[in-house]
Amino acid sequence: MSPTGHPNRVRLVFLGAAGVGKSALIRRFLHDRFEHKYTRTVEELHVLEYETAGNGKMHLEILDTSGSYSFPAMRELSIRHSDAFALVYAVDDPGSFEEVKRLRQEILELRGGKSAPITVVGNKADLTDTEGRVLQAADVMATVEGEWDANFVEASARTSGNTVGVFGAMLQQVNLPHRLSPAVWRRDTVPRPAVKKRPPLKKNNSCILS
Repeated sequence: MSPTGHPNRVRLVFLGAAGVGKSALIRRFLHDRFEHKYTRTVEELHVLEYETAGNGKMHLEILDTSGSYSFPAMRELSIRHSDAFALVYAVDDPGSFEEVKRLRQEILELRGGKSAPITVVGNKADLTDTEGRVLQAADVMATVEGEWDANFVEASARTSGNTVGVFGAMLQQVNLPHRLSPAVWRRDTVPRPAVKKRPPLKKNNSCILS
């Protein structure tokens, strides 16, 4: 059964430092749009519903977490009760990859040896070295795949490059069809104000935006 406690519900959670583009990646995938103005996210849950062959309706939940505010209890709940994780960093921010390392360790500790399908996502893949890129795909891939045995994807929310690949990698980890069309899903975005809340991996194919 899914860690969410519901057999027909799967939850994907996006974690990472502030400003790396977690919300932008989700927004690009769901609505194919990009907002240049940065707005801090507290926590937001996107609920998608679609029909599956023989299983009726399936609910796919995408949890967008905050990188700006510190709510350890909320983060712990999201880690314990989610099915797959996107750990997002920005290719122009080495510190954001250090946060990915910390979050991965936290996930492994909280899951207590249980499966923790992780996809590491390098956002802002459209940036070149002269435009500020510091983290190279090959170097990060060596760590993520070679040492962590996790998925690695580079994408760009700004240009929309490979954003579908991010979700494809995560859906593949939870054994859901990775070619689902968002156009047929019922979308329902639920804001979740944080102030009211107190509460071995199998390697898949990597996907890099070139």
